[in-house]
Amino acid sequence: MSATDYTLDLRDVRFVLFEQMKVHEQLKGVPRYADFDRDTYDMMLDQAATMAKDVVAPLNKKGDAIGATFDGKGNVTTPPGYKEAYKTVVDGGLLAAGMSPELGGIGLPHVVDVAMHEMLTGACTAFNIYTGLSRAAANLLQTDYCPEYFRAFAVQKLMAGEWAGTMCLTEAGAGTAVGDNRCRAERTDDPNVYHLTGEKIFISGGDNDITPNIVHIVLARTPDAKPGTAGLSLFLVPKYIVAPDGSSTTTRNDAFVVGIEHKMGINGSATCTLALGANGVCQGWRMGKEGQGMAIMFYMMNEARIGVGIQGLATASASYLNALDYAKERVQGTPIESFKDPNAARVTINKHPDVRRMLMTMKVQVETMRSLIYSVANRLDRADNGDPAEKEYLMGLVELMTPIVKAHCSDVGWEVCSTAVQVFGGYGYTKEYPVEQNLRDQRISAIYEGTNGVQALDLLGRKMRQGSGVLFMTWLDECNKELEAARATKRMDDDVAALERARDHLGATAMHLGGLGMQGNVKGAMLQATPFLNLFGTVVLGLHALWQARVAHEAMDAGADGLAAADVHFYKGKIANSKFYARNMLPRATALAKIIQSGDESCLEDGLFE
Repeated sequence: MSATDYTLDLRDVRFVLFEQMKVHEQLKGVPRYADFDRDTYDMMLDQAATMAKDVVAPLNKKGDAIGATFDGKGNVTTPPGYKEAYKTVVDGGLLAAGMSPELGGIGLPHVVDVAMHEMLTGACTAFNIYTGLSRAAANLLQTDYCPEYFRAFAVQKLMAGEWAGTMCLTEAGAGTAVGDNRCRAERTDDPNVYHLTGEKIFISGGDNDITPNIVHIVLARTPDAKPGTAGLSLFLVPKYIVAPDGSSTTTRNDAFVVGIEHKMGINGSATCTLALGANGVCQGWRMGKEGQGMAIMFYMMNEARIGVGIQGLATASASYLNALDYAKERVQGTPIESFKDPNAARVTINKHPDVRRMLMTMKVQVETMRSLIYSVANRLDRADNGDPAEKEYLMGLVELMTPIVKAHCSDVGWEVCSTAVQVFGGYGYTKEYPVEQNLRDQRISAIYEGTNGVQALDLLGRKMRQGSGVLFMTWLDECNKELEAARATKRMDDDVAALERARDHLGATAMHLGGLGMQGNVKGAMLQATPFLNLFGTVVLGLHALWQARVAHEAMDAGADGLAAADVHFYKGKIANSKFYARNMLPRATALAKIIQSGDESCLEDGLFE
């Protein structure tokens, strides 16, 4: 492969799915997935890989250069090829792959759908934002909160590519403080229909020329609503008014784009300012009851947050693989042991120790992120087996991991993309190679769907406290089981010991912060929310490195001398990952624990930053 091509690692995707998690065997026990087998999953993965490389990836550079454009009259045009590629993705069944057959989908497990979503996102992040929003909207509209008026056809319209979806939360005066939203929803004679007025900003896909209609999912406040988030309600606002039979009329709802942002990255994705009711009547159909807006929206937001983690993984994977290909073909310098010999043969840069360090850092970060994200999706699948107690257990772990997936994977994704630029050297900073675009496209992921600081507050202030720490204790139990399994191999003692130390630092730090809260020093505790999330994320990825190395050891033992050379190389890479992570990455956990427990609150002193 060339260092300019989009490359994906199907070997590692299949390792995580079928060797590490054994989803083809495990999900046979979940009724809705019982009819699927390994051949079906492999076929869908191959189809997604082909679609990503041949249909979506060619849009990436061109879409970045041209971007989405706005005509000043409320209409957005996406880059050339987007509309046709969207239709190809829909016709290929990839948009609706995770939906049930009765809704026009295939009914694939979440974990396989996530793997395919990773491929499309890595191929062109900006393009896949449109598909991701439509999927998330469809998942929300198949709940009982969907207004009766739309229930019979809304999901099918989204999955057929006739509608697109958006999520409209942010306002100029509110931003992250969603409870300060001022968008108004006035009641009408129809108790389900409201007239909306106000403005929303940073709306991804607020308009497009890809689908005939768009359904905006909008947070707004009724006139007598409570202050804060408790007073927000949720509304479906179609671009074109929809007839009772599901057909779109020619009547344009007064929800118009009045401008688009000119951004650092994801330029093919239209990030819009949307005016509601500025020139006429903007009709919205209420979802659920008044005041339930934030509770309902979290269904879509939590899915989107996992999607952001996938973006971190996908851009990081693409960047790492580009950097790897470049390092194997770029000839520069002599071997380090011959640097004084002017006549020594020149070598490719993958022979240089510092480049190998960067490649190894990226490799283990990408592969552990993939393991983490797929494991969260796998828990969602396993929770569907009809056992209420197991569902509660598994969904608790999903809740705990969601802010880590969103925040830590977006931060690590940025780190990997930046390291990839460094491997390319000066060429990485140019548009000749794709890593500079990956870096720009990735930066937004730490900001949208709730900034990473908000994710940290959620983790420390809510998830860690839930049920007197039951979610954290559940995760610790899983961690300890994996440590025991790895110890039983008798080949990973140093890796196990390193992770045990990191686990203990994490536990002690959690107790320290809990103690601050009990003493009433909430501000001091929350000051350390982001470092704590980074600490937790560092330990979690270390656990996944250990898990993968154990599986690799077991595969090597089971295969003995019958393994192909490529498989031996692959499994040795997993074992090396765990060693490298334990010695080069886990020490970050020790440092973060010391920083957090130091008690320093100097940045909170009066007079600073005033």
